This record gives sequence, structure tokens and C-alpha cells, in this order.
Amino acid sequence: MMLVTLGLFVLGLVLITKGADWFVGSAVSISTKSGIPKVIIGATIVSFATTAPEFTVSAIAAYLGQTDLTVGNAVGSAICNIGLVLGSVILVRAIPMDDPSFLQKGGFMVLSGLLLVIMTLDGTLTSVDGAILLMVFIAFLYYNYRLQSTILGDGERTMDSMTGMRSDILFFLLGSVCVILGSRILIDTGTQIARWLGIPEIIIGLTLIALGTSLPELITAVSSTIKGHHDLAIGNILGANTMDIALILGVSSQIRELPIQLQSIHYDFPVMIMLMLLLVIFGITRRRFDRWEGGIILVIYLAYVVGLFVLYI
Repeated sequence: MMLVTLGLFVLGLVLITKGADWFVGSAVSISTKSGIPKVIIGATIVSFATTAPEFTVSAIAAYLGQTDLTVGNAVGSAICNIGLVLGSVILVRAIPMDDPSFLQKGGFMVLSGLLLVIMTLDGTLTSVDGAILLMVFIAFLYYNYRLQSTILGDGERTMDSMTGMRSDILFFLLGSVCVILGSRILIDTGTQIARWLGIPEIIIGLTLIALGTSLPELITAVSSTIKGHHDLAIGNILGANTMDIALILGVSSQIRELPIQLQSIHYDFPVMIMLMLLLVIFGITRRRFDRWEGGIILVIYLAYVVGLFVLYI
């Protein structure tokens, strides 16, 4: 049984890796042919694809009453996206930040995180709280729509360039399916392994499942950076984190009211806000992410994970 589980775990990794490579390549091609900047593609289309595993896991967990898993997965993914994904990528290679809309997109991410903290001080994320988060998400989408309209004018360029994009769209969808399927397999097998070790549900959500559902973002960021499309990687993380908090927790709270543990209020949320703020500050100073800044972000994430196991198990 253990060998079968480990085999499926490896299969999930393979599906995620290949799927991410397909939809990164196709997203870049769509960006080039349509004239839509890669940072907008990353913040919207790619982010929807890479956050699909988190959305599915958190929504199902809320429906089943596993609310600790719902919150842990969403918050843990946001922490992992910045701390592990971007931290590792920036540590390996400095990334220039020449996107004039970076501060605005980062602002939506930080706003969603701060609202989550403020609204859950009473220990609960209600459906009303979730509706406010969903309004932030809708505003984020509208901002990206307006930004795209400003850049492309009346949109004729986008419509005229749709010819020849069918294969790109097909590979984007195929890659997305592979990523979602691979993540689902990885989550199921990884959770089983973790439970064999007796790890609490919220810790599983914050670490193993958060890492599993963040693998699309990790593979996307690595693939994009290697191919020189760093703006796609940054846009994806900003969009994915906004969706993790505003969309996923917003929708999940409509399914079931989400109780918030003291651990999240005192430990997880502060780390999440700190990483979000550091990401924005590092991005707007000198208009680049230096390798030492990536090292700081990664060290904070690793210390956070160690703290979870030392303080809460």
C-alpha cells in the first residue's frame, strides 16, 4: 500500500511539472499574439489555473466541515507562494521589476490579507466577511480589465490576433488539467502519508497541502524565470495570493462559516502579512528583486515552518 501511495505521489509531480510547462508556454504565446502584457496574463489567466487546486481543496474541505484544512490551505498557500516559491526563485536569480502596475497589484494582495486579519479577530470568518473579500477580488479583476483596456485601446488588436491561437488555448487547457489532476493526486497521497505520521489537520493544511497546491505556482515561476518571462512569474504570484485570500476564503465562507484558530491569529496571519509587505517593499525599491532579498524571504518561510512543528505539535 505504501509503495502504491509513493508511486502515485511521483505521478502527481510529473503531471504538475509537464502541465505547468505547457500552460506557461501557451500563456506567453497568447500574450505575444494578443498584445496583452505577460504580467496581466500572469495575474489573471495563469493565476486562475494555478490556484484551481487550492480552490478545489478549500471549497470541498469547507463543504465537508474540515474548516481548519480550508483556512490552513488558503493561508498556507499564500505564505508558501511568497516565502518558498518567490524566495527560491529570487535567490537563484535577481529579477528586475519594471511593471508600473506592480504596486497596485501588490496593494490588492496586501488589502485582502489585512481585511482577513481584521475581520477574524473575533475568531470567525462569516459569510458577510467573505462577501467583503469577494468584493476585493471583483475589484482586482476589474482593475486588470481596465489596465488591459488602457494598454490595448478598443481591443481590436486582441480580436484581430485571435487567428492561430487555437493550439495555444488547447495546450493551456490541457496543461491546466494536468496541473489540477496532478495536484489532486499529490494532495491525497501526501495527506495520507502525513496522517500516518500523526500530524494535525491544520498543520497538514499549512505545510504539506499548501506546498502541494502551490507546486503549480512554483513550477510556473521556475519555468517562467528560466525562459526569461519573470513578469509572468511575479504577476502570477500577486494574482494567486489575492485569489487565495479574497476568492477562495470568500467563497468557502459562503459554503460554511469558518472558525479561526488562535494559532492562525497569533502566528500564521502575522507571517503572511509580513511576507506580503516585504514582497511589495522589495519590489518598489530599486525596481528589482535582489538575490539577498530572496534569501531573506526564504529564511523567514523556513523559520515559519520550523516554528509550526516546534510550537504547535
